[in-house]
Amino acid sequence: MLNATSIARLYARRRLRKLARMDPADVQQRQLLGLVGRAARTEFGRDHDFSNIRSVTEYQKRVPLRRYEDFNEKYWKKSFPDLRGVSWPGAVPFFAVTSGTTTGRTKYIPCTHEMVSSNTVAGLDLICHHLSNRPESRVLGGKSFMLGGSTDLVQEAKGIRSGDLSGIMSANLPWWFRGRTFPPDDLTQITDWEEKMTRLVAAIEGEDIRLLGGTPSWLLLFFDQIAQAHGDARPELAKYFPNLELLIHGGVDFKPYRHRFESLIAGTPAELREVYPASEGFIGMADAGPEDGLRLMLDNGLFYEFVPVEELDADRPTRRWVGTVQTGINYAIVLTTCAGLWSYVVGDTVEFVSLDPLRVKITGRTSYMLSAFGEHLIASELEAAIRDGAAAIGAEITDWSVGAIHADNEDSRGGHLYVVEFANAPPSEARMTHFAKTVDTALSKTNEDYEAHRSGDFGMRMPDAIAVPPGTFAAWMKSRGQLGGQHKVPRIINDTEMFDGLREFVAART
Repeated sequence: MLNATSIARLYARRRLRKLARMDPADVQQRQLLGLVGRAARTEFGRDHDFSNIRSVTEYQKRVPLRRYEDFNEKYWKKSFPDLRGVSWPGAVPFFAVTSGTTTGRTKYIPCTHEMVSSNTVAGLDLICHHLSNRPESRVLGGKSFMLGGSTDLVQEAKGIRSGDLSGIMSANLPWWFRGRTFPPDDLTQITDWEEKMTRLVAAIEGEDIRLLGGTPSWLLLFFDQIAQAHGDARPELAKYFPNLELLIHGGVDFKPYRHRFESLIAGTPAELREVYPASEGFIGMADAGPEDGLRLMLDNGLFYEFVPVEELDADRPTRRWVGTVQTGINYAIVLTTCAGLWSYVVGDTVEFVSLDPLRVKITGRTSYMLSAFGEHLIASELEAAIRDGAAAIGAEITDWSVGAIHADNEDSRGGHLYVVEFANAPPSEARMTHFAKTVDTALSKTNEDYEAHRSGDFGMRMPDAIAVPPGTFAAWMKSRGQLGGQHKVPRIINDTEMFDGLREFVAART
């Protein structure tokens, strides 16, 4: 196989120079006005007087914030699947199918040819940052493997298909990347996750994998299956993929997994690099160290707005953009895209950790606030407390979920229950009690509302934590029809029925 890394290195030098010279505010305003100009004659553009928009301020005056349900009800549903001229002038040949991790509601996110190109640019930027950090890398000298969902696409109408985003991108690989990916088409299209994993383990033997990526929890399951096939007690990536150069991860907080992955890549030339892809657009990626945040993609057909989370549902919320953002504020991220999304509330929350260059850290989801009793906990606070709890008992966590337990006849106070899966055998009851106390202490230190409700054990009782055996969350996700790399275990479960279902599932297995 021809090593394309040298060609990529030439591109990387030019691209990185361009990124270094970039004026974020100027680039983003030009991105917005270019999108507005393209869509001026669409139904959405006419409704919002796009032909008279000349600035970010004018745009924000005319276009309100919308969620998926708002777009679908007013613009997309009546014409689906043919959205030509509705919110984007050209054809919408693809829909990225995604479901909310707490509700399971299916969404069909428009994906245009322009969006496919946007995602391709983001993928190239990822390689550029890798080559900048590892000048001697030969990452494109072998094959790339992304552990994702089925690439099989559903025909919605002539020339219009829907499916997992990985399937859409697989169907649109640039010519220079074809033949450089694993697995072959017959394996990528398998929908049964367990069958797919088994066949992937067999097929990957002897493949020269240089780039590997996926959601951390599913990657760990895959590595465990490879280890079993080799008769190894623990996975040894240096043995299976000795030429591995780059391991990409995203989708969940990586801190609980970092130590394990650093151990996994020991003995290989690989580095770890985080990405922030969404069905709505590729938002950012790590361009520096693991604690430096994710650099925003500014020139790939996306325009960003940032709304303080507490104002998201206000009548007139503050709408920042890259020219006006500040560090240290928890923002809901809002996208306008080359696929016809306009001031679309993605559902993620971020905080800026750097303004030059613009880098963010993901803090959670707008719907992922645990506040059954007025405690107002956000995902990043819970993630940090869980890490403290794991460190306190010297254990490594694979997955976890938390939900509220409401008052009952035995206790008039409500509280939280953590369901935690560890990498090894479940800790003892005494250690789990220490885990829960550590989490409680950490949250009391970082969140005043939580501290007030826990004061004197009056408003909320001490949280409970139960340990479950390895594989429990994978089995639960399978029982819900959500087994696979495109599905993430819900961390914060506000849906009472779903949380009760998890508790019943756990009880039945113990």
